[in-house]
Amino acid sequence: MKKVLITTKLLKSNEERIDRIWNAKLNLKNEIYSGKQLIDLSKDCDAILSSINDKIDEKIITKLSDKVKIISNFAVGYGNIDLKAACKRNIVVTNTPDVLTDATAEIAMLLILGASRRVTEGIEWVKKENWKWSADFLIGKQLSGSKLGILGMGRIGRAVAKRAKAFGMEIHYYNRSKLNKDLEAGAIYHNNIQSLFSTSDILSINCPATKETTKIINKKTLNFFSKESIIINSARGSMIDDDSMVEALKSKKIFALGLDVYNGEPNIHPGYLKLPNVFILPHLGSATKKTRTDMGNLAIDNIEEFFKTGKCINKVN
Repeated sequence: MKKVLITTKLLKSNEERIDRIWNAKLNLKNEIYSGKQLIDLSKDCDAILSSINDKIDEKIITKLSDKVKIISNFAVGYGNIDLKAACKRNIVVTNTPDVLTDATAEIAMLLILGASRRVTEGIEWVKKENWKWSADFLIGKQLSGSKLGILGMGRIGRAVAKRAKAFGMEIHYYNRSKLNKDLEAGAIYHNNIQSLFSTSDILSINCPATKETTKIINKKTLNFFSKESIIINSARGSMIDDDSMVEALKSKKIFALGLDVYNGEPNIHPGYLKLPNVFILPHLGSATKKTRTDMGNLAIDNIEEFFKTGKCINKVN
């Protein structure tokens, strides 16, 4: 029976399936393994089922046992794994796309609504129990008639666009290449980020984490936005230069920010916690029972298919 290291706690149904098919090392206490722990625990394993919390860099990959032939990442992304280093060791890397598209798009809409309608401030007023209604109380931004810019028009970006259109928003997007008309579904293409950012009343970040997109929202690019725009991020925290964003929020250059992801999770830039115009969630994009179950099953399927055929369902390297 194959031996597999599971680095994160999965839902019960996924873990029960794993117990039936493999000799598994489950992470029942949901520990965050250090690099040394990951190396030591996987020494006698044929595969690793990892999560986005595991930083599997070149240093770690070079020290993995020769027995390890596949790393199945429990995430749509794989920026936590050094793909080049894995290739050099002939280790296959897979991910879990598609199954979390709808759930993540729903969270993006929650961020848009929360940031636009000043939900953080509203909750604080309710807790004080001394709010007084008036015509100008907590005036926010209305979605209908506004322009939503989508940075990255992949599966999730298109799912956000579909939902935003139901709110009466006009969709604009930037992508590495222009989509065909069927996929655009009426969205307006911009061939550079300056054009997109300057047009967007609200920007939704939905692009993958790459060297090119690291800190794509920075001091320079924040100046592209019109005054009091809104930015939301349900992709990866590395997209935003936090110091520059905090300053833009303080100066009211940016009206509000919505985050489901951020640099250094779970440790967040302290500046965000002091600002009333920041709406923050603890990385809940895929947090529905259906989606997390489907992600777990796909991560398992990737390993199982590799063991059976030497091929993968969602190979990324």
